[in-house]
Amino acid sequence: MSIIKEFREFAIKGNAVDMAVGIIIGAAFGKIVSSIVNDLIMPPIGLLIGGVDFKNLKLVLKAAVEDVPEVAINYGLFVNNAIDFLIVAFTIFLVVKGLNSLKRKPAKE
Repeated sequence: MSIIKEFREFAIKGNAVDMAVGIIIGAAFGKIVSSIVNDLIMPPIGLLIGGVDFKNLKLVLKAAVEDVPEVAINYGLFVNNAIDFLIVAFTIFLVVKGLNSLKRKPAKE
């Protein structure tokens, strides 16, 4: 069997197409979650703790000098990304849990 024929069979199978659709939808979902976190969740939290923008929270290790940029640990961006991850992971958990509950349970004999 030639490689092209094998690849065609693989690509036409439902699993490959389903995976491609899942990746595309997942990427779009990730952008939506990032927007929700950055634009809807974090601003009120920042306001509650004293008007802080989490994107700007950082620990400067070495200040910028002329053409050399500063060296900093951007822990505010890390907090945003961690919240993004938690929302996506929880959503995926709920989807998988829902799909598993739809599967038929084998009949007891």
